[in-house]
Amino acid sequence: NLLYAQVLAELKPYVVLAEQLGRLAVQLVAGGSGVKNVKVTYASARATDDLDTRLLRAMITKVIIEPISDVYVNLVNADYTAKQRGLRISEERIVLDGSPESPLETITVQLGNVESKFASALSETGDVKDEGRVKDGVPHLTKVGCFEVNVSLEGSIILCRQVDQPGMIGTVGNILAESNVNVSFMSVGRIAPWKQAVMVISVDDMPSKETLKKIGEIPAVEEFVFLKL
Repeated sequence: NLLYAQVLAELKPYVVLAEQLGRLAVQLVAGGSGVKNVKVTYASARATDDLDTRLLRAMITKVIIEPISDVYVNLVNADYTAKQRGLRISEERIVLDGSPESPLETITVQLGNVESKFASALSETGDVKDEGRVKDGVPHLTKVGCFEVNVSLEGSIILCRQVDQPGMIGTVGNILAESNVNVSFMSVGRIAPWKQAVMVISVDDMPSKETLKKIGEIPAVEEFVFLKL
């Protein structure tokens, strides 16, 4: 039991990370397209038999199923419930070289055969995809679609794709400040200078519809979405 408690304590931030990545990915799916195929990829320097992913898989199953079902999903019934709902969850391990101090380097969640309400969240293969890692005990979002970002998964998140040009961070920041919305983190990922960029803004409070509308009306903004964690 002591060993199990130690394993659980070590995995705890990764369980939160898996849950948040699953929750973000599901919210990026456009309404009406049910999630049926989920692929979770774990990158770790640990041996395959030294990492029990059942709890991580259960958390991802939970955030996908619970919004559309009255079943309470837990570690015991997660796999059975997924099967009952026709949800296929596949797992892949990427074995990294290096020191296995932490159980996992990254977790990637991909939802296949769905439409996205934020096109930039789609991977090269057309899946809704996000990736994250734990830094100093805090879950971080490190990738959305093909865009590299770096933002802590706390509070809620605004994803915004825009033309990469000067002043965009200030413009969006000012709109949020005027509405008394506190920004805790901001990160910009881009393909190349002056091309496309994705801005990820972590906020403590939920912006009003008017505030979000103002962000959407910025001429350089091509698409945006608000995601609640």
